[in-house]
Amino acid sequence: MRIRLVKSSDYHAISPLINKWWGGRQMADMLPKLFFNHFNQTSYIAENDGEIVGFLIGFLSQSYSDEAYIHFVGVHPNYRNNNIGKKLYHEFFKVVKENDRHSVRCVTSPVNKVSIAYHLKMGFEIEKGNKEVEGVSVFADYDGPNQDRVLFVKKLD
Repeated sequence: MRIRLVKSSDYHAISPLINKWWGGRQMADMLPKLFFNHFNQTSYIAENDGEIVGFLIGFLSQSYSDEAYIHFVGVHPNYRNNNIGKKLYHEFFKVVKENDRHSVRCVTSPVNKVSIAYHLKMGFEIEKGNKEVEGVSVFADYDGPNQDRVLFVKKLD
C-alpha cells in the first residue's frame, strides 16, 4: 500500500465511491471538489496496486492557529481492519505537527457508531455538547435543524 497526497483529479475517482462505501447513505455532497483543489497538501490517498482504498481530507485551520481539522475520511469496506485509516491519520498528524499545530478536530453524526468508536480508539475525546443521544454527548442542530453532531478533539504531543 502507498499513501500519497491528494490531487485535484482524484475527486472524479473518489466521489462515485463515497455513497457505496457508506452503505448507500447520501454522503458524496459533503465532499465537493474544492477540497481536492485547495487542501491537497494536507489530504491523502491510500492506494493498493493503483486502486484507491482510502482517503483523508484535512486542513490546517485558518481561524485557529493551533488547530487542524479532518473533514472526511473513508476506507474501502473490503480493506477495513488493515490499519489504513490509522496510517492516513498518522500522515495527517505528522503534517499538523510540522506546522506547529497541537490539536486536531473532527465531527461525525451520532448515528455513525463506527466512527465514534474509531475516533475514541485513535485517542480523540468527545467534546461536551448540549444534548445526549444514546449516551453520547452531541451538539444539537450543529449542522442545521435536526442535524446533531458529535465533536471530537485530539491533543498532539
